[in-house]
Amino acid sequence: MNTDMSTDMKTKVQRVAFLGLGNMGAPMARRLLGAGYELTVWNRTAAKAEALVAEGAAIAASPAEAVADADVVITMLADPAAALAVADTMVEALRAGTTWIDTSTVGPDTVRELAARLPRGVTLVDAPVMGSVDRAATGELVILAGGDTGGVDDLLAVLGTVTPCGEVGAGAALKLVLISTVIGGVALVAEGLRLGEALGLPEGLTRTALAASPVAGVVARAFATDAYFPVSLAAKDVALATATTALPVLEAVHTALRSRPELAASDLAALRM
Repeated sequence: MNTDMSTDMKTKVQRVAFLGLGNMGAPMARRLLGAGYELTVWNRTAAKAEALVAEGAAIAASPAEAVADADVVITMLADPAAALAVADTMVEALRAGTTWIDTSTVGPDTVRELAARLPRGVTLVDAPVMGSVDRAATGELVILAGGDTGGVDDLLAVLGTVTPCGEVGAGAALKLVLISTVIGGVALVAEGLRLGEALGLPEGLTRTALAASPVAGVVARAFATDAYFPVSLAAKDVALATATTALPVLEAVHTALRSRPELAASDLAALRM
């Protein structure tokens, strides 16, 4: 765990390009900037980069411009389509010796497709993360890394704790296992509360009992007030999992997520309502 944002940090890597400044990307980029990295940022909606530029980051007009002089490129993008689209516009600008760390949740098939597009001499690390915006801001993410992280260990330590997963694509695979289980758990907590209500139990009693049960961790995350996970992204993650193999419970969860479009931009914890 790394919560120290000392600007005295010495590192082999100096120039970092960060692409994707959404709810997760912005606090991750801010940690790198605070740790002394020379940071160039790009986001499809340029206005989202303004706060980081005010803090010292440079802004690029395109992904290719952002990565042209970078030692390390980090992407945090919404879905496979976004990751592949950005790759199309930047891969030819990547220099030999660059490491590309993709922290998006896109699944192992997309990671392998990204790897196949790399120019000679460029290394890809798939490093999706567990943890919401609260843990991104404090550098307490769990980083599920597939591939060789040897040259970027110091940088990743600014963002969280690395779990080595094996070859490229293994991090993306483990992320699907973990996030699908958590989403399914939150959905079950929501149904447990609904069942308690139907049985006439006070909500406080049901919630307290669930919090003291073997599913306590999921209950805590479902009710966290400093976490943010849009239902639309939860549905995307579960869809990646259910496309892999038969998962009837998660298929039902996916149907439930997709049936509530009014929550598309809301916290996943809203499922408990």
